[in-house]
Amino acid sequence: MKADSMTPNTPTEWATNTRPQTSALVLATKEVLQQGLRLLESCGEKYALAAPAPFDASVGRHFRHVLEHFHCLLQGVNNGEVNYDARKRDARIETEASFAAGATNEVIRQIELWTEVTLAQRCSTVSSLAYHSDSPSFISSNLGRELAYCIGHAIHHFAIIRLLCGHIGVKIPADFGYAPSTLKYQSSLAAD
Repeated sequence: MKADSMTPNTPTEWATNTRPQTSALVLATKEVLQQGLRLLESCGEKYALAAPAPFDASVGRHFRHVLEHFHCLLQGVNNGEVNYDARKRDARIETEASFAAGATNEVIRQIELWTEVTLAQRCSTVSSLAYHSDSPSFISSNLGRELAYCIGHAIHHFAIIRLLCGHIGVKIPADFGYAPSTLKYQSSLAAD
């Protein structure tokens, strides 16, 4: 590592770097999940309300799906395998906003402990990707890449939740459900 640099460049440097650092990925995770917590506060009793067709889903169902991807990632830290097919589909996360908030805070708490060493840890992912196959796909990855996937996946579902909220009459912040790159682009247009 260069003497003037505080950011390690290799996994070996990450392992020998003793300065505590909070990764941008960890901060992004916290930001997106805190956005989810604000959503839970806004929904109230409408959290589990299923919107009619074409949605046929509730805010809670989408939020559960998002949170359970983070749960799968956390499960994979110890065994090196992130199995996205092994979601528990916890009905309480889907139907009880207060329970979902507690589960979200626990995910944030656990991921805040992650270091650059954790993010560099190799893993394989298990996920059913092909409609024509009964076997899941196994892909080599690392925990940082999978954390980035979970963040993007959350933003994607938050965009769907944004549509659901409009349909069931839940007020949400103007920037909810937009990717950071979209917000930056919109901001640059407004500045012109």
